[in-house]
Amino acid sequence: MQAPILQASTLPSMKLDARHRRLDLDPRDDAFVQDPYGAYAAVRPEAPAFFWEQYGFWCFASHAGVSALLRDRRFGRYVLHVATRAELGWPEPDPRLEPFLQLERGSMLDVEPPQHTRLRGLVNRAFVSREVDRLAPRIAALAHDLIDRFPAGEVDLLPAFATPIPLTLIAELLGVPTEHGPDLLAWSHAMVGMYQFGRNAEVEAAAVAASEAFAAFLGDLVAERRRSPREDLLTRLVTAEVDGERLTDGEIVGTAVLLLNAGHEATVHAIGNGVKALLETGVRPEPGAHAAAVVEEALRYDAPLHLFTRFALEDLTYDGIDFKRGDKIGLLLGAANRDPARFAEPDAFRPERSPNPHVAFGAGIHFCLGAPLARLEMQVALPILFERLPGLAFAAPPRFRDTFHFHGLEELRLGW
Repeated sequence: MQAPILQASTLPSMKLDARHRRLDLDPRDDAFVQDPYGAYAAVRPEAPAFFWEQYGFWCFASHAGVSALLRDRRFGRYVLHVATRAELGWPEPDPRLEPFLQLERGSMLDVEPPQHTRLRGLVNRAFVSREVDRLAPRIAALAHDLIDRFPAGEVDLLPAFATPIPLTLIAELLGVPTEHGPDLLAWSHAMVGMYQFGRNAEVEAAAVAASEAFAAFLGDLVAERRRSPREDLLTRLVTAEVDGERLTDGEIVGTAVLLLNAGHEATVHAIGNGVKALLETGVRPEPGAHAAAVVEEALRYDAPLHLFTRFALEDLTYDGIDFKRGDKIGLLLGAANRDPARFAEPDAFRPERSPNPHVAFGAGIHFCLGAPLARLEMQVALPILFERLPGLAFAAPPRFRDTFHFHGLEELRLGW
């Protein structure tokens, strides 16, 4: 008998074989890029776990499944600490990609304990809430200064406000000169291209060139901090000792690259998506507890990261699916955050939700290190924006960029 095929009315190109749990959906289809939630809503009740043909791995779309798998230690961001490439049947990596891969190997996001525990422990103290809260006056001053610089009548909020706030804060925390902001942005955007669907040789070459430039730039700063320590996070990484051992230069540079990239890339999207949602719903954030609730709902409602991948660290069966060690899975954070089984009226923007257990920042040992900083940046900056510009409105229809697994706008043109 022919397996039933589901087609979403809002996305005619999508086909789901519900019986065999297989999805045919191009993640670069513009209809999906502009509104992935319609596809999630069509697929989730039929197959909360499904094999995404274009990606070639199993994905999970329910809140229960995503939340559990983020915490399941049988899956990790890295697998080569428990098996060789030969044992997994993986080919050797393209040597042309080595500069990019070298930075990945030094990043805490792509390693597992004990290396992850060591790296995260050194950095975590700079991002705990009591340390981050001290930055509120700096965020407020920066927000006011940026608004003062807006051109008369109309602005693209992404480069004028959403980008410089997180970029400036993370650069200042690390001790990276903020005048290098344009370089940091260019390098970050080039490197992020490696994680998007359908990358090509041009994207890879740009990422390699950016990795080489980024590593050289930070390598010079690391050498400088060894000669002249300062009160910044980069100095802490250079001078820190764990069990009598110091971080390698590769670990220091890889961690710094991760913090600079992750410290602004997702937050830019979170601010842009959040402002878009507020303008569409008419909600205006008031300073304090209301702003905090608005930010949590904005992160749930339109998360900046939609797909987070992990590897099976052992042979196992999960949800009736047999996985071999090294198999990749995809956790659809954006789909989990709109799951009606966990959130009443999931497509409605309701700041009063309590509790609001969204997974926009992930969970488990790889929970976003910068979550307290990202939250504070939004809680402080968004009320200032709407207070200073009470007539804020769209000057052009917003469109999302073709950058899935990230979910962020191409531009956000506003008038007042």
